[in-house]
Amino acid sequence: MITEGATVLAIVNLDSASGAQIQESAEAEGVQTIDYDRLTLGGSAAYYVSFDNEEVGRLQGQGLAKCLEDKGVTQGNIAFLNGSPDDNNATLFSGGAHEVLDPMTQYTQVAEQAVPDWDNQEAATIFEQMYTQNGSNIQGVLAANDGLANSVIQILGRNNAAGANNVTGQDATAEGLQNILAGDQCMTVYKPIRDEANALAELAADLINGDEAETSGTVTDPEGDREVPSVLLTGISIFRDNVKAVVDDDFVTADELCTGEFAAACDELGIE
Repeated sequence: MITEGATVLAIVNLDSASGAQIQESAEAEGVQTIDYDRLTLGGSAAYYVSFDNEEVGRLQGQGLAKCLEDKGVTQGNIAFLNGSPDDNNATLFSGGAHEVLDPMTQYTQVAEQAVPDWDNQEAATIFEQMYTQNGSNIQGVLAANDGLANSVIQILGRNNAAGANNVTGQDATAEGLQNILAGDQCMTVYKPIRDEANALAELAADLINGDEAETSGTVTDPEGDREVPSVLLTGISIFRDNVKAVVDDDFVTADELCTGEFAAACDELGIE
């Protein structure tokens, strides 16, 4: 891309180390970079655009607390199934969730583990071990995204505990929303990617035109020891009663969501 004349690169890193190398190569050729969706630790991006990932974690923590309260669980055990340990976003999600849940001493945190590469199959194995080690005595699970949540739901189903409904998620995938409609997952966090993409486009245009971009603050890069000018957007908590909002926003279609056994729930919620 640099050879072909790109003047701005938007990067979603797979890991910070390789992302930083790309940014270093780009900088050497006079190409500016933008971190998109996740921050490149130790990098050199001019801007960072993403959702406020700590706030996403807080929404998940608040969601799990609401789920437990709505189910009448006034005390119990909770577990954390976090995203990949080399993904800075996963660290931020976990930090935000802990900020909410740590003060809630009525809930005992009995297990926590990161899932390498967000691998759903490995997540199922990890959660099954958590569940077994705690004698099936887990009332809530802070799962970092809908894929990990589905892995938890599969294990709960194998143990005749499906429908506990105290499982969080993120990304508002069709599968995650269907799990919510079925009562197997309590909530997810919807992140309108149209807003994120538009913010990226505006930042890129400003860099190309040599204009100072409008940002909402800065984010600390501890490895690079710098503050990165940032545009941080806000996610939306989705429970069963507002699943329709995701369809109305054209993120998921009714055709892919309201299949088979989920059609009745869609009718009930006015999703069409």
